[in-house]
Amino acid sequence: MKTLLRCGILLPAFVLLDTAMATAQVVAPPADEGSASDIIVTGSRIRRDPLTQDTPVVTVDQASLARTGLSSVADVLQRLPSASGGLNSKVNNSGNIGNPPDGGGVGAGSAEIDLRYLGAKRTLVLVDGVRFVNGASASGIPSTVDLNTIPVSSIERIEVLQSGQSPLYGSDALAGVVNVITKSSQKGLQASAQFGTFRQGDGHTQDYNLSYGVKGPTTSVVFGGSYVKQDAVRTRDRSISQFPNPGQTSCTDPVGGCSSATLNGFFAVGGPTLTLKAPVAGKPRYDPLDPTGPNSDFKLLTTADRFNFSPFNYLLTPSERYSGFANVKQELTPDITLHVKALYTHRNSQNQAAFLPLFIGPDAGNGNLLDTISIDVTNPYNPFGRTLSAGGAGNPPANYSTVRRRLIEAGQRTYTQRVDTMSLNSGLDGSFMVAGKKWYWDVNAELGWNDAHQLFTGNVNAANLARALGPIANCTAPCVPFNIFGGAGSVTPAMLAYVGFDEKDKSSQRLEDYTANLSGDLFDLLPAGAVGFALGYEHRIQQGSFTPDAIISAGLGADIPAQPAAGGYHSDEFYGEVRVPLLKNTAFFETLELDGAVRHTKLSIGGKNTSFTGSGTWKPVSDVLFFGSYAQGFRAPSIGELFGAASRSDAPIDDPCTNVAGSPWQTSATVRANCIANGVPASGSYQEPNGGQLPVLTGGSTTLKPEKSRTLLFRGVYSPSWVREKGFGSLFNVEVNYYDIKVTNAIAPILPGITLARCAQAGDALSCASVIRTASGTIARINGLLQNIGGIRTKGVDLTLNYRTEPTRFGAFGYQFSGNYLIKYDEIVPAAVGITTTSYRGTTRGFPDQSYPKFKGTGVFDWQLGDFGASYVGRYIHSVVESDGHKMHSRLYSDLQFTFSPAKFDHKIVMTAGVNNVFNLNPPACNTCTGPNFDATTYDIPGQFGYLKIAYKM
Repeated sequence: MKTLLRCGILLPAFVLLDTAMATAQVVAPPADEGSASDIIVTGSRIRRDPLTQDTPVVTVDQASLARTGLSSVADVLQRLPSASGGLNSKVNNSGNIGNPPDGGGVGAGSAEIDLRYLGAKRTLVLVDGVRFVNGASASGIPSTVDLNTIPVSSIERIEVLQSGQSPLYGSDALAGVVNVITKSSQKGLQASAQFGTFRQGDGHTQDYNLSYGVKGPTTSVVFGGSYVKQDAVRTRDRSISQFPNPGQTSCTDPVGGCSSATLNGFFAVGGPTLTLKAPVAGKPRYDPLDPTGPNSDFKLLTTADRFNFSPFNYLLTPSERYSGFANVKQELTPDITLHVKALYTHRNSQNQAAFLPLFIGPDAGNGNLLDTISIDVTNPYNPFGRTLSAGGAGNPPANYSTVRRRLIEAGQRTYTQRVDTMSLNSGLDGSFMVAGKKWYWDVNAELGWNDAHQLFTGNVNAANLARALGPIANCTAPCVPFNIFGGAGSVTPAMLAYVGFDEKDKSSQRLEDYTANLSGDLFDLLPAGAVGFALGYEHRIQQGSFTPDAIISAGLGADIPAQPAAGGYHSDEFYGEVRVPLLKNTAFFETLELDGAVRHTKLSIGGKNTSFTGSGTWKPVSDVLFFGSYAQGFRAPSIGELFGAASRSDAPIDDPCTNVAGSPWQTSATVRANCIANGVPASGSYQEPNGGQLPVLTGGSTTLKPEKSRTLLFRGVYSPSWVREKGFGSLFNVEVNYYDIKVTNAIAPILPGITLARCAQAGDALSCASVIRTASGTIARINGLLQNIGGIRTKGVDLTLNYRTEPTRFGAFGYQFSGNYLIKYDEIVPAAVGITTTSYRGTTRGFPDQSYPKFKGTGVFDWQLGDFGASYVGRYIHSVVESDGHKMHSRLYSDLQFTFSPAKFDHKIVMTAGVNNVFNLNPPACNTCTGPNFDATTYDIPGQFGYLKIAYKM
């Protein structure tokens, strides 16, 4: 059966290869073709007039995309008030944070869409109503679509359903659905070229798009391509990100934050913590009687010796994308059409981090061989006259804590990705008559591939390092004794060649999706209209794998560790939908109808799910619409969540048990008692050595259960006809949506900051069991494996207003506003006794970065007069408060754009100039964020961004 289905998708592609490569299923045709009754609108499988759309769908058309001056679809969508950020090109965390717990990897160079703060994995992304292959960035197995893999030149519009609809679309549609509609019909050429840059002279962006279409009596062909190149913006070039904390000017500032992996070394060898006085050649001198005296090259470590890693990162990651697409529709008979579509994208991207912090010793916290390395007395660079033993079986007791060194000789850590994404879709659609009613059918097959390779430079092979630090007798060619004590510049190229290596990782995802749908009208309920129905079947196969470098798999890397992971599953799903019109064109019932849908899913990984939705639409008069719905949803665990192997991330949080000024250890007897019970020395000798980054062990579990959700939605729309009739405007409507979403069995780890706090402050047994410490009290790891932790509850109100004047001698004016008021966002996690509920409304949290402003809004003023046009976009983000009480004040970003489309060229040419962030606002500083001192998921990069664009349409 599977072979036949594959043949069914590939055969039409080869038949039509001489004329084109691909086409898309028509979900919503352009306005110049088809009739309203032939359109499927996102939010229903039953064909209907899009003007009667009752579900809350936001449409982002080509004009809206062009108005932003942005080159990434994800960046545009993330500006929607209902969106809550997500991964984007402002996220640079490959070496800084590590692998997240969902097994998806850091997603370097990818971009996502997250609706309702529920996480991108709970927003379903479709292309022409069909699932698209998930992304991969060679660091894990993501559960989300990388929006950068969809060519911009192929996009007709994007429909965003701001409500969960698992009964119609299946797993993942808990928060909403993003449906990217591609071009299925076009006449002639469309082309555009844009160049933009920041005022500081960096972040140059080039964006070129081209598409060409031919339309005949029975054949429609559209093909084209895109090229986008985005240059980097570096943290050193913005004042907010030059140090680990906002406003910091030196590592000696009391706020701290600079790294203990110093340029000249950090040596905790049983006495005071030492570093070199200055870089010296050869073997440093050490006086055991007076290690910091005049006859020693060592001195006590101070905050001034710590390393400022912040200037070495990216604020905006560099990337380059080549994309191509082709769509073909061929009418086989008057009632049957063949469609074929192909999309391809190649991406080169890069993340960057500071020079490798090389930690060895029993308190190093790597969780691998580096924690067990002993530095032998015969190592020619060991100045201490004795072996520094890490302890363990067969070794003398541990006599040193840790040695740390910033390996600047290896250069900065760079993570370079090469990602290829291919999607091929084919199928047949048609119609037939039954008892005077027209029924529609379609069958589709979707094949998707995503392959990623990543090259990481700047890592160290722990096995080779152990040999190079061990007995000189065992360090024979090609081994070169390693100088870990000599300070910056003392590691020679020969030493580095032996211990260093280039890490090569790869990952892949595969999707096979086969669907069959039937819809039409069953019978009439006079005078209300016809009872509509839709039903269908879907068989989906998903597979994914992550293969880290063999040295990393063996646990021998000095950077973030990882293990291979692979898995897959298939599902069989049946759905049905019915729309029942009850009343029409009667007093107080211009329209009254009910709609319901149900879907049954069976998963090969175990478990079944049946979810349903019910809704009602009432138009008391033609100008007013009320809509209400109840929907169940579910999300099957992703491949990464199920099969992701244990890995480590580094959480930028502080240990409450550290004995420093103002810490909970010093201010609370309860905290001291709980910390001592957790393994911290009662003497108070423990001071956290890790510079504000603590190791967290993450990983998936095959025991995870699907998430479930319940969504309540109420919608009201007012579109007064008198505005048009009296000439006050050509368009005016107001829409208000209230939503209430509850997620149960939510898949997530308990955040490490919460685990530490509950252990230290409450002595919670479950939390304390997850905090593993060494004999010195240092945190070796915080266990944060995935589990069905509890739930999420969010409520809010969306407001949308649209107004456009009639043309006047001063031009035509328009105003659009959309906003979101967040009423509640709570997360519920289990404790040893009962549960803990945390409200994030009006706050910002770090790891992962996310702000939850009470209100976000976007307003657009536009003007058009003859050949000239202009628009102003205002984006408002209400203030939020961090966990430390610091207030991040409100921001109102302003974007301006001017267009000129001369009538001399029949308005076929459009020239555009624009500036984003006209008033050069900086994002509010964030003390607890993991990023460059601001929340990159919510706020813009500092600086004005200007751009020029020219577009041509035949």
